Amino acid sequence: MNVLKRSLFILSMLGLAIVSVQCKGDKKTDTEKVATDEKALVTIGKSEYGTTAKGEKVESYKLKNQNGMEVDIITFGGRITDLKVPNKAGVSENVVIGFSNLAQYEKENPFFGALIGRYGNRIAKGKFSLDEKEYQLAINNAPNALHGGPQGYFNVVWKADEVKSGETASLKLSYLSKDMEEGYPGNLKVIVTYTLTNDNQLEVLYEATTDKKTVVNLTQHSYFNLSGDFTKTILDHELTLNADKLVPVDATLIPTGKLDDVAGTPFDFRTPKLIGKDIAAKNEQLERGKGYDHCWVLNNAEKGKTIIAKVYHAASGRVMEMTTDEPGIQFYSGNFLDGTLPMPNGGTYAHRTGLCLETEHYPDSPNQKNFPTTVLNPGENYKTKTTFKFSVKK
Repeated sequence: MNVLKRSLFILSMLGLAIVSVQCKGDKKTDTEKVATDEKALVTIGKSEYGTTAKGEKVESYKLKNQNGMEVDIITFGGRITDLKVPNKAGVSENVVIGFSNLAQYEKENPFFGALIGRYGNRIAKGKFSLDEKEYQLAINNAPNALHGGPQGYFNVVWKADEVKSGETASLKLSYLSKDMEEGYPGNLKVIVTYTLTNDNQLEVLYEATTDKKTVVNLTQHSYFNLSGDFTKTILDHELTLNADKLVPVDATLIPTGKLDDVAGTPFDFRTPKLIGKDIAAKNEQLERGKGYDHCWVLNNAEKGKTIIAKVYHAASGRVMEMTTDEPGIQFYSGNFLDGTLPMPNGGTYAHRTGLCLETEHYPDSPNQKNFPTTVLNPGENYKTKTTFKFSVKK
C-alpha cells in the first residue's frame, strides 16, 4: 500500500512538472508573440496643424514604423512636411524640404511636398481639346499651365481617414475636384493613399473617377536631400534612372513631340552617376531647363515591379529606390531654389538643395497624339501607384 501511495505521489509530481514546463513554454511563446506584434506595429497619430486664411482647419498625421522611419503629412495639399529615415549610423533625420508653419505653405512656393493635380507638369498655353471642344486653363507658368493651376490640389484641404492594419498604416486623403475647377471638365473624385510599411517603404496610391470626359495626371512633389543637411546641395547624390529615352522640350519647357536617346548625352543615368557630373555641360536641353528639369521615358516592362529610379548618398549611406506603373518620371534638380525661402531651423533653401522625382505621364500629353493618353472617361477608374523604399549602404 505504501508502495502504491509512493508511486501515485511520484506520478502526480511528474505531472505537475510537465504542466509547469508547458506553462513556461506557453509564457515564452506569448512573450515572443508580443515582441513580434510590437515589432510589426506601424502607428498613425493625428494632431492639429493650423487654420488656413479661409478658416479651414488643417491636421497633421504622423506615420511611424519600428525601424526609425517617420512620415508627417498635412491635409493642406496632402503635403509631406517631414520624412525621417536612418543613416548608416542608425540616426534618423529629415530628408525632405519643408516649412515650419501653415502660413508659409499658403504663400506661393515651389510645391514643397505636395500632391499635384488635376494635371501634373505643363500644358502648352493652358489649352487642350476633348471631342473638338477646347478648354482654357489658367496660365501660371507663362506661357503655359503648370501643375493644375494656381489653385491646384496642392492648395486645398483634403478629407483624411486613418487606416490601420498593424504591419502597415495608411492615410487616405480624398478630394472632390468640381466640374470646371481651374478650367478642367468633370467632377473628379480623387483618393490618394499614403501607406507606410515596416521595411521603410512609403507607397502612394492614386485613384480617381469622373462624371465627364477629362484629363488626369497626378503626382507627388517632394524635394529630397538624403544628406539630411539642407545647407548642402544634391550634386553629390548618385542617381540611376532606368530610361533609354528623354522627352526633349522647347524654350518654354513644352515637349517637342520627339523622344530622344539619352546615350552619349548628359541625360544618361542608366548607370549610377553623380548629379553634379554633367549638370553644367554645354547642352541645349540643360540650358533650357537651367539644369535637369525633364521627363524621362521609363523602361518599365514590369510596371510597378522594376526599380525605375535609385538615389544614393555616400556620406550618409542612405538609398532611395522607386517603383511605379507610370510611363515617365520628371527629374528636377532644384534649379529655381534661390535662397529666398526659409528653412524651419533658420537659413534659407539655396540653389539645388533638393531634387524631385515625379512619376507621371509626359508633359502636354493632351496636345501630343503620339504620347500615352491621359484621358479619363466616365465609368473608368484611374489608378496608379508609386513606391519609395529607403535603406542604407555601409
